[in-house]
Amino acid sequence: MFKGNMFDSHHHLLDMSAHNKTPENEMDFIRDEEFESNSGTDIMEAPNSGDDQDPNQRPNKKKRYHRHTQHQIQEMESFFKECPHPDDKQRKELGKRLALEPLQVKFWFQNKRTQMKAQHERSENTQLRNENEKLRAENVRYKEALSNAACPNCGGPAAIGEMSFDEQHLRIENARLREEIDRISGIAAKYVGGKPLLNFPQIPPPEASCSLDLGFRPQSSLLGEMYSAGDLLRTAISGLTDSEKPIVIELAVAAMEELIRMAQSGEPLWMPTSNINSTEILSEEEYVRNFPRGIGPKPLALKSEASRESAVVIMNHINLVEILMDVNQWTNVFAGLVSKAMTLEVLSTGVAGNYNGALQVMTAEFQVPSPLVPTRENYFVRYCKQHADGTWAVVDVSLDNLRPTSVSRCRRRPSGCLIQELPNGYSKVTWVEHVEVDEKAVHSIYKPLVNSGLAFGAKRWVAILDRQCERLASAMANNIPTGDVGIITSPAGRKSMLKLAERMVMSFCAGVGASTTHTWTTLSGSGADDVRVMTRKSIDDPGRPPGIVLSAATSFWLPVSPKRVFDFLRDENSRSEWDILSNGGLVQEMAHIANGRDPGNCVSLLRVNSGNSNQSNMLILQESSTDSTGSYVIYAPVDIVAMNVVLSGGDPDYVALLPSGFAILPDGSTNHSGDNPEVIGNVGGSLLTVAFQILVDSVPTAKLSLGSVATVNSLIKCTVERIKTAVTCENA
Repeated sequence: MFKGNMFDSHHHLLDMSAHNKTPENEMDFIRDEEFESNSGTDIMEAPNSGDDQDPNQRPNKKKRYHRHTQHQIQEMESFFKECPHPDDKQRKELGKRLALEPLQVKFWFQNKRTQMKAQHERSENTQLRNENEKLRAENVRYKEALSNAACPNCGGPAAIGEMSFDEQHLRIENARLREEIDRISGIAAKYVGGKPLLNFPQIPPPEASCSLDLGFRPQSSLLGEMYSAGDLLRTAISGLTDSEKPIVIELAVAAMEELIRMAQSGEPLWMPTSNINSTEILSEEEYVRNFPRGIGPKPLALKSEASRESAVVIMNHINLVEILMDVNQWTNVFAGLVSKAMTLEVLSTGVAGNYNGALQVMTAEFQVPSPLVPTRENYFVRYCKQHADGTWAVVDVSLDNLRPTSVSRCRRRPSGCLIQELPNGYSKVTWVEHVEVDEKAVHSIYKPLVNSGLAFGAKRWVAILDRQCERLASAMANNIPTGDVGIITSPAGRKSMLKLAERMVMSFCAGVGASTTHTWTTLSGSGADDVRVMTRKSIDDPGRPPGIVLSAATSFWLPVSPKRVFDFLRDENSRSEWDILSNGGLVQEMAHIANGRDPGNCVSLLRVNSGNSNQSNMLILQESSTDSTGSYVIYAPVDIVAMNVVLSGGDPDYVALLPSGFAILPDGSTNHSGDNPEVIGNVGGSLLTVAFQILVDSVPTAKLSLGSVATVNSLIKCTVERIKTAVTCENA
């Protein structure tokens, strides 16, 4: 504290001395500061001080300056970025390394801070001037709109004084929205009524010998083929030009028309199939015949995937539309499928206070919860519209062909959903998913799942939406039974615990897949069940303990049905068979919140009673969820005091969590008649991903030791062997 005060006081004195300079000397100071630094005591030396000195006479003595070398400047610039306020010890060490006096280093840093402050102030001034000009222009526009406003009673000019501010603002907003409706309607009529104006350049398929700049270190021969979002995001974030926006609007209108027809058509466009994983398949010949327009023919390097699914969900149509059009809600609800998403530009916010006519440009990354399946990245426009019969529709379509420089491994043809309002707050959702993708980098054990449509298809989107609607409905339920032990009946406590569990699930899903924001490192070999690890530094994050966090994950196949694996892993009575960290202690469920029709969909608070009297009992927060396309068992140790606050309705955002858990997916097998003797139960095998997050050091700046990696590797492999032994022997 004392050192900081001395430094701030000295900096203040330096600023005062700078203000006392004559204008000529001040300009010399700034000019010299840009290219060189004052040396020694010259900057503090008074020019020719004396009693008989004429104050109006300029000094004859020239100041002595020391010009720093390029190397010295580069080193100090680099140091400044890390530490703009070095202490005495750091100045001495830096001066010794650069052959400079500590005082020279001190003055260079003072000048540099002054220079940065001046640049920052100039930048702020420029920004404020620009904002001021915008406000002036908006003010003029408001005045013009008000001068043209008509009285609703007599039709004559309205008296400004008789209108409230809110009414004035609403009139101006209505005028703007009318213009927007007329513009979009004109473009839509022109498109539908005549030939399309779209003439996108086609991207030639990439050569097999081309090497992409992956943007991260390849971890295996398969994961090395994963692509980075670098080129896609650089192209997208640059924004649309004025000439591109009408093309995007036309494409969105055409995509909406295609989605409606795709959702409502039957045979021969959609053909039934005997595959129990999907109910219909798209006839590509019929599709090309019915929809010749759009984003152009399919590139040869990409494979077409199309699916359609319908369901009735417990949510009204207004809330469903809001979830789809709000990127944050959309990412939260579909956390297991959407690893990251961002709205780049909003071309229209909609009309009449809702999302009817809303149009926004987005990027998104879609994932499967395993490091073995590359993510799918898309740059697309999303368009929402309410139709005459009251049905809402939300459609996506790729914009990759808008700029032929971008390289895409996944194109999103018109995909989205129709939402039909039903009584009692229910809605019928019809989802169409139609993409073209390069899937060569998918690991062989996951290819049947991806090909079946259960990984990225419409069935998975609808299943997740249905489960999340049930979860949200349970969070708002008031008629909670009080007879069962462990049921949390307090509305505030239920809400806080569910919110904490939601954050835990989102954190787990964000760290288990092959997102391009991660860098997985394979510890050994190239097999499917090898352990992959990555590290993260947690600093100033109230939701995570501070320090170095090591994440480890592995995926493998089990000859057991997904339901059997899910029931085994979520059951507290069998936890001691696989959970090494519980040390064989008795696990007891203390609290329980059901959040779905299936008994497996619930949030639980577990207590591990340690057999060792020297160890304190541990609490574990766990959420288990299941649907027809996949299941999760996610858990995290929690502090007892913090959980008491949560159960009392306190803020759960400050509870530190490091979630671990399991993602259980069907293997995509179409053989369910018992022809495969390896599969137990004759209902297909399972793909299980095990993921741990462990705090290996509480100091964020510490280096990761090999011993920590070896310990986590041993932990996850031992857990895998225990699970394999337990689930296979149980059904042998």
